[in-house]
Amino acid sequence: MTITLRNYKLLSDFERVNEFLRHNFTKYLQNGNIQQPFWEYAHTHPAFNHKLTHRFGIWEDNGEIIAVACYEMDLGECLFIAKKGYEEMKPSLLEYAEKELCKVDENQKSLDVWVFDYETELREKLLEKGYKKEYTQLITVFKYENEFVERELPEGYTIISLEDENDFRKINDVLWKGFDHGDEPDDDLDCRRLMQSGPNFRKDLTTIIKAPNGEYACFAGMWMDGVNDYAYLEPLATDPKYRRIGLATIALTEAMKKTKKLGATYCFGGNREFYLSIGFETVCHREMWRKKW
Repeated sequence: MTITLRNYKLLSDFERVNEFLRHNFTKYLQNGNIQQPFWEYAHTHPAFNHKLTHRFGIWEDNGEIIAVACYEMDLGECLFIAKKGYEEMKPSLLEYAEKELCKVDENQKSLDVWVFDYETELREKLLEKGYKKEYTQLITVFKYENEFVERELPEGYTIISLEDENDFRKINDVLWKGFDHGDEPDDDLDCRRLMQSGPNFRKDLTTIIKAPNGEYACFAGMWMDGVNDYAYLEPLATDPKYRRIGLATIALTEAMKKTKKLGATYCFGGNREFYLSIGFETVCHREMWRKKW
């Protein structure tokens, strides 16, 4: 065993990490890794800091990637990924993250570390090093062996995909308002084009509910990693003025049905009560641990 550490190279390592995640995935995230679409979606998100990805750590054993320390969006947070059989490396990755992935603000350093509730050794290491658990979120899935929740589409509304119509301004409007940024969307349409630039982005899986006036009322992005039997929802947003009429349920259900036809057996959802109310189940929890020094 010859393990070496180097920095991430965005252009040459992106797809290598994609493959690493696909082939080291365990159902319901039971080995502490993230989903491949999570990694890809982050890289195409407008908030993602591409300029500092060289801070990511890549550990290799005879040239094969066996572990990754990275942030989701920017410095100040970190995720640890490890190949099956190398999970015991995660506590040692923490030392690297404290040096390379921490945030520095007025001479104070801080780091948020994301772990799963069953990662006992890593959680004990965090306690030992002075971290405190600040936040817990649900990891939810909808199992396709169960019946989908069927809601009637309100009169005048239509279901389309991005293959039918791909209006970046309307997408910007529904995502801006749907994530409660206010009533006046900015004009950054390039960020919406960027979000469709991932090599595995699927226009056909993206589901939109169009209001009678032509506006996009609800937007549901959907991904598959191409190897494993799951779907991954990201993002899901409904314009506030179109909420509480079942549109999110309809859009999400339609998108899940598409992935079921392609071989998926379940879908990862979100952290809110909404998902539990339509049949998603909690399979584990993800925790955020923080330290300032």
